[in-house]
Amino acid sequence: MRMFLSILNVLIKTIVQNFSIGRIIMLSHMRNIGIMAHIDAGKTTTTERILYYTGKIHRIGEIDDGAATMDWMSQEQERGITIQSAATTTYWKDCQINIIDTPGHVDFTAEVERSLRVLDGAVAVICAVGGVQPQTETVWRQANEYKVPRLCFVNKMDRVGADFYAALDDVAEKFGETCLALVLPIGKESNYEGLIDLIRMKELRFDVESEGEIIHESEIDASRRAEAEEWREKIIDALSMHNDEIAELYLSGEDVPEALIIKQIRQSTIERHFIPFFCGSARKNSGIQPLIDAIVAYLPAPDEVAPAIGINVKKEESITIPCDADAMPLGLIFKIQHEREAGSLAYIRMYSGKIKSGEQVYNIGKKKRERVNRLLRMHSNKSDPLDSVSAGDIAVIIGLKQAQTGDTIGSEGVPILLESMHFPEPVISVSIEPETLSDRDKLKETLDILSKEDPTFISRDDKETGQLIISGMGELHLDVLVTRMLEDFKLQAKVGKPQVTYRESISGEAQHTENYEKLLGGKEQTASVSLLVKPATSEGNSYSNSLRMPEIPQEIFDAIKRGVENSFMSGIQYGYPCTNISVELVDLDYSELTSTAFAFEACTVQAFDAACKKASPEILEPIMNVDILSPKEFVGDAMSQITQRGGLILSLDSKPSIEVVHAQAPMEKMFGFSTSLRSVTQGRASFSMAFSHFQIKQGGLNFF
Repeated sequence: MRMFLSILNVLIKTIVQNFSIGRIIMLSHMRNIGIMAHIDAGKTTTTERILYYTGKIHRIGEIDDGAATMDWMSQEQERGITIQSAATTTYWKDCQINIIDTPGHVDFTAEVERSLRVLDGAVAVICAVGGVQPQTETVWRQANEYKVPRLCFVNKMDRVGADFYAALDDVAEKFGETCLALVLPIGKESNYEGLIDLIRMKELRFDVESEGEIIHESEIDASRRAEAEEWREKIIDALSMHNDEIAELYLSGEDVPEALIIKQIRQSTIERHFIPFFCGSARKNSGIQPLIDAIVAYLPAPDEVAPAIGINVKKEESITIPCDADAMPLGLIFKIQHEREAGSLAYIRMYSGKIKSGEQVYNIGKKKRERVNRLLRMHSNKSDPLDSVSAGDIAVIIGLKQAQTGDTIGSEGVPILLESMHFPEPVISVSIEPETLSDRDKLKETLDILSKEDPTFISRDDKETGQLIISGMGELHLDVLVTRMLEDFKLQAKVGKPQVTYRESISGEAQHTENYEKLLGGKEQTASVSLLVKPATSEGNSYSNSLRMPEIPQEIFDAIKRGVENSFMSGIQYGYPCTNISVELVDLDYSELTSTAFAFEACTVQAFDAACKKASPEILEPIMNVDILSPKEFVGDAMSQITQRGGLILSLDSKPSIEVVHAQAPMEKMFGFSTSLRSVTQGRASFSMAFSHFQIKQGGLNFF
């Protein structure tokens, strides 16, 4: 009988899901959400359960078995971690939920960044034992930057040391948020049984034999009634501050209708007045359905968040973009993924209008027309075809050859650029050489593909050594990418040891005039450029031109700008990228007979080098934020390891079972730290590392 019911359940799920693919969803019934957390908090496990209970998958895949639906890459299955953000669409009740499962490891922060850029809401998964962990803080700050409303799901309530209330307090303390518990756990650790729903005032227990699909509902036990009423009163009190009707009912001692409570929780969540909290154990199939209900009930539809902001290219003015399917098409490419047969998959979030399969679109930044060959609705590494994608929705376009992460796709008639994404710069490099000369072209092609996929991965030719250098966010990041090259792209290559990626800058101000005269192909080519260089007032490089010379062709000014931008990448003394340098074109000398764009570009490069060498050049090294999680008995040894490497201890957080050490250390000294840390802590401590800032390296570089 049980087998029959199981088969029937699968059939029903399949029918529902197939019906859902073709149905039209109103904008108000759409949710674009991300699942974000520290590594090992249970993010992918939670996503698997959401997909199972919504009927998207018919068998729960476990990370430990390498069978998680959203971790489809071979390396994800082998390493047991999420590397690439994976997108899927499922349906719950009458809502379409577009889900992006993001990585938890700090080396893949860019994947989280570009996901949060296009999401309307998020679920932050918090470990009930570890509470707020280092990467939780990183993704939380990213979500704040993009003003993303969110819910919290406190996971692993069945684990030893689990404490729902401590996790709640941790979020409130670390982020200064008002946290609102909408459920309470019944028991904890091995005694964890289920939840108390504080809105409906019911106890919920999740049936083990049906893998949590059957929920047993009962009245709140008398021993827990007083606590439940106390926490429900906290909800009403918090809501009354934002709703006069609730405040009047509350003060008069009358019951507040459930529908009014839900409505105000939704409004306050969207306006980010507080963070609703839920809990459960994803691994034990407990607490997931109330979380899905909350996603639908409390997180915003695409038209309930602040409209996107764009720049009208023609008028050079800012413009708001209402989420309207009948308006001009406008979407943001937030991810490029290479697929062996289909080529580039361009993930797009539509903010306005509609794009149909087979029609032409316009890449506004690149000023290129391209054809949409196919539109797909993705489910991890599988897909369903779409006829069109409208405002508010997320889909994949096949056929865009020029598109890169951050590009705006729209209409040639109304050129509006959406705000692009900004990614941290790589801090670690390795050399890579093909085994044979015939593999060099294949290697370059592969590097181009991976650079398109991942904005934090770059490659360059070292002019001094002739080597190819690849750079990324950390040792794991580069290890994953190198493994992909060798295994997925079948490259034969030699890989060097990791090296720090430094930066070059200046501390002074200088002006230089460079004259260029060369005979090329029997033709004289001349140029003269005067550049003023000085430290930039804000982070990053800048170039400005205050000259007004209408008699000089625009291509000359374009060539000068190109020369400056190329110089930023080629460095001053050592060939490392430049940072925080401001360049101003102050004068030029142009001859109609002999001056060319080529001559001015070459002259500009020479002028930049000469000016910077006069302006007290300096080498900058990356300083990393290091967070060490150590058992209390080993915390002294852990701190000693970081200070021996030139690290500075910033603070110490005490938790029931662990100590969290917050420190900063130069990247140069952190190679091999993982092995040393494991050695002195019997393998029980772990750490995460993220880029903090660049600082002057005393004594410069010594290669000898």
